[in-house]
Amino acid sequence: MKRRDFIQMAGLSAGGMMLPFTSLANEVDLQRLLDPPMDTSQKKKLADIALNTTKALGATYTDVRIGRYLNQFVITREKKVQNIVNTESFGTGIRVIVNGTWGFSASNDVTPDGIKRAAERAVAIAKANSKFQKEPVRLASCPSHGEVSWKTPIKKNGFEILVKDKVDLLMAANAKALEKGASFVNSQIFMVNEQKYFASSEGSYIDQDIYRIQPGFAVTMTDRQSGQFKTRTSFSAPMGLGYEYLDARSEDKIQAPGGITLYNKSYDIIEDAGLAAEQVKQMIAAKSVEPGKYDLVLEPSHLWLTIHESVGHPTELDRVLGYEANYAGTSFLTLDKWESKKFNFGSKIVNVRADKTEVSSLGAVGYDDEGVKCKSWDLIKDGILIDYQAIRDQAHIIGKQESHGCCYSQSWADVQFQRMPNVSLQPGKEDLTPQQMIAGVEKGIYIVKDSSFSIDQQRYNFQFGGVLFFEIKNGKIEGMLKDVAYQANSQDFWNSCVQICDQRDYRLGGAFNDGKGQPGQSNAVSHGSATARFNGINVINTGRNI
Repeated sequence: MKRRDFIQMAGLSAGGMMLPFTSLANEVDLQRLLDPPMDTSQKKKLADIALNTTKALGATYTDVRIGRYLNQFVITREKKVQNIVNTESFGTGIRVIVNGTWGFSASNDVTPDGIKRAAERAVAIAKANSKFQKEPVRLASCPSHGEVSWKTPIKKNGFEILVKDKVDLLMAANAKALEKGASFVNSQIFMVNEQKYFASSEGSYIDQDIYRIQPGFAVTMTDRQSGQFKTRTSFSAPMGLGYEYLDARSEDKIQAPGGITLYNKSYDIIEDAGLAAEQVKQMIAAKSVEPGKYDLVLEPSHLWLTIHESVGHPTELDRVLGYEANYAGTSFLTLDKWESKKFNFGSKIVNVRADKTEVSSLGAVGYDDEGVKCKSWDLIKDGILIDYQAIRDQAHIIGKQESHGCCYSQSWADVQFQRMPNVSLQPGKEDLTPQQMIAGVEKGIYIVKDSSFSIDQQRYNFQFGGVLFFEIKNGKIEGMLKDVAYQANSQDFWNSCVQICDQRDYRLGGAFNDGKGQPGQSNAVSHGSATARFNGINVINTGRNI
């Protein structure tokens, strides 16, 4: 197994163990988690205690988040179950503005007395912070939504599915991979349910029930004669869906170039595990790439990560302003480039939208964590940088009258701040399939699935690898390659984009672990695209001569 794949698999288990959790021994205990500890009317009464307390103590603004966060990890290896973890975290976070300064406090004591004490602490912290505040917080306006609710439109609640059924599914996938010759196979199902209640001094009371799921595996094969090993990870994408994502439907299968099968909207983990075992054999036997300039045809399961790193992060306004410089870096997309209204980020066919509403995406919610109704907006239009990602206390910096609705906290215990929404490359406007795109390439490489990468602190110079690589010669795929990585800088790369397939090829990729902030927080985010072509990109050989 590659070190990266091992860390990813181990991280799912370790990540669950690091959260406040209740260990569950059987399905009866699991049923308890399906019953919320309090109803909406009780949450509203508690929120009002916080709102009234902070107002009496001088707060000019308050928001209250009462959150219950459930996670389930089912993890297997070959013929054994490695771990089953259920976590539950329940508490409240209270944020205030006093004397023009933020204050925040959190507590797992979700009682009237506990809420009151947390509210008092938040005000005390704001007053202490105000001694060092240079400029008062300026919040963009946000209308009162009254009492509203939103829920991920799932068909099956994965937490209601028996753990045994999930184990049986993963074991069947493992068995298929082993039957096809795999040396090792790890598989897992990870599910999230965020039950979030938000109330503000502006009159909003918002109840949301959010679901996400990530099935996956890593199939590894070793060749003892050569000493080589290769790993192929799953072609699933983490999604804002329920357990219906694992109800594989034939109409959601995509027969892609190179004879590979991809998936959209639903996922067949058993079939994919078998295909992966066959493909790792080809990966070991593949020809090592010759370094040089190639036209790259990048499939959405690969391109999402390049979008995330080279477009998503540099358009975060707090990075642009230097707020994240100490931890996550800054951005090459500085304010002067936006102010010019003519900074050439990419070619004219490059259009990138931020979106917190896209159905089945990881970032889809009705309202963000400061009560702003979510929406979509353009970041790159016809290749030109036109906007950033901004929340209520940042909007005035770029002349906006309202937030973009992309404020988020990973839990009730953490303060909310600007986080990346779904950021997606829009499909091409002309009818174009991946097969037609490849037919026009003389010397190129078709790349499927993301892998290791490196990018500098300004999100400018980068290097990306992948999982499957196919050589293109004179418009045809000639066979598989290995040891491939490409290098560029973000502006040159996006200006080399010459073709994008149409809407029929559009699919989502993404991740649960977009890290940012001090203390660090994780954000779940999707990135969509269709297959795209980039001309004249530098490709290096990552293999080692022995």
